[in-house]
Amino acid sequence: MERVSVIGAGSWGTAIAFVLAENGHDCLLWTRRAEQAAEINDQHTNASYLPGITLPANLKAISDLEAAVNHSDMIVIAVPTKAIRDLCTDIDKIVSNPKLIVHVSKGIEPDSLKRISEVIEEEISSDNRQAIVALSGPSHAEEVVLRHPTTITAASFDSEAAKRVQDLFMNQYFRVYTNDDLIGVEIGAALKNVIALAAGISDGIGYGDNAKAALITRGLAEITRLGMKMGANPLTFSGLTGLGDLIVTCTSVHSRNWKAGNLLGQGKSLDEVISGMGMVIEGVRTTKAAHQLSERYGVSMPLTEALYSILFDNVPPKEAVDQLMSRMKKQEIEDIFFK
Repeated sequence: MERVSVIGAGSWGTAIAFVLAENGHDCLLWTRRAEQAAEINDQHTNASYLPGITLPANLKAISDLEAAVNHSDMIVIAVPTKAIRDLCTDIDKIVSNPKLIVHVSKGIEPDSLKRISEVIEEEISSDNRQAIVALSGPSHAEEVVLRHPTTITAASFDSEAAKRVQDLFMNQYFRVYTNDDLIGVEIGAALKNVIALAAGISDGIGYGDNAKAALITRGLAEITRLGMKMGANPLTFSGLTGLGDLIVTCTSVHSRNWKAGNLLGQGKSLDEVISGMGMVIEGVRTTKAAHQLSERYGVSMPLTEALYSILFDNVPPKEAVDQLMSRMKKQEIEDIFFK
């Protein structure tokens, strides 16, 4: 048994804590809201995020960040990407000993264009942290808490830290692989949300499976091109945090990004979609960052550019698709790796 602190009690943070508690670990789940902590402790539910699910009785919640952080020497950060920098600043002020940091967030910070692990490195001093591990892959919280088979990856430059996380989470329904390509895992995890938005738009317009297959395939080509420029191993993108995450996020009814794109394809404005969803849509923020990264690295990312034009330049979705389909001819495989 190990002590673990999960910071963030949304659907995915709760699901991660669910797995840890079921594995017999002393897991403390932090939420900003005292009433949510009371619900988890007294009723063993988190109905706003995972309705109908009974949480393990040994899973405890707290709204005191300092107490949560210092409960253990391992912290799992499970908050939206836009909250990570401020959260890490707060953590850095209150840690009592160096922590192994695991994050399960999927995104890139716009403007700074930092990956999540880079943001953590900037805000939590080296004296207050051990290794950083990204835990990522095709995994919907709604299915994890039903104990449906799920496979994900623990990625870190520190192989021993990745193996420790692997051992912590592994069980009969939750399988964890390790990967030393932290860059590739974080890039794949972030950019799949961009392609999922595009897939949702395609479905919202009324296009069929042909269009979605093209979006997933060509989206993977864009992610691979950018990832290689940033120093990633191209093989990572054919794995769980590349192709695997793309498939689940572009095709599942559980996907917030697909749902948001679907509404955009039906004619809703971005403001209407964001206000109506009531939850963070990571792909919107990441589309801006991906657009900036494509310019920084000189990488052709036509799907990303089309989505950017829809989200931020008010180009009608159908018009953006027509522009994509009328692009100049290209050779497929060379285009993936060299263009």
